[in-house]
Amino acid sequence: MRDVTTKAMAGPRPVVFSGPSGAGKSTLLKKLMKEYDSVFGFSVSHTTRKPRPGEENGKDYHYVTREAMQAAIERGDFIESAEFSGNIYGTSKAAVQDVRDKNLICILDIDIQGVKNIKRTDLHPFYIFIQPPSMAVLEKRLRDRKTESEESLQKRLKAAQVEMELGKEPGVFDVLIINENLEDAYGQLKEALLGEINKVKKVNVSS
Repeated sequence: MRDVTTKAMAGPRPVVFSGPSGAGKSTLLKKLMKEYDSVFGFSVSHTTRKPRPGEENGKDYHYVTREAMQAAIERGDFIESAEFSGNIYGTSKAAVQDVRDKNLICILDIDIQGVKNIKRTDLHPFYIFIQPPSMAVLEKRLRDRKTESEESLQKRLKAAQVEMELGKEPGVFDVLIINENLEDAYGQLKEALLGEINKVKKVNVSS
């Protein structure tokens, strides 16, 4: 992981979503983007992992080679980057600024390592942690995906345990949402973001 200090960017305050794989971040984000497509914009991360079935390059991730990603990180093109299960993931400065230039709230889906790295920058986002109700529920969700080998699944579960402990630490996240019931969790998410949503709507109406 590389610590990258970035200059303050113009535009609405970004929102960082974090939480273990299987917590339901993607589902909540899709609902949010569908309801508020004129308010939020998704920052598309880069990764060196292979696409999963149904994923699209440039939409779900920017899929790149390890060599290209490492070179870009060395150039300082990334706000944060981290390696997990043998693959590198990262958020580029350009991807975030592209969204903010449209006066949209940039959504960043970041793991806990990336959250710590972003806290060392001047980005100053709103931090939200999404977690499952229990490790048992998380394991069932991951197994139901049928996209992981047993070894990979165990690595994700081990990482999830660490993430969930860190997510509870005071001062790391602004809001913690337990995703047991999707509609309830989505209601909490909207309530947490209402102030930021209204700010963007007000600017868009006046302009």
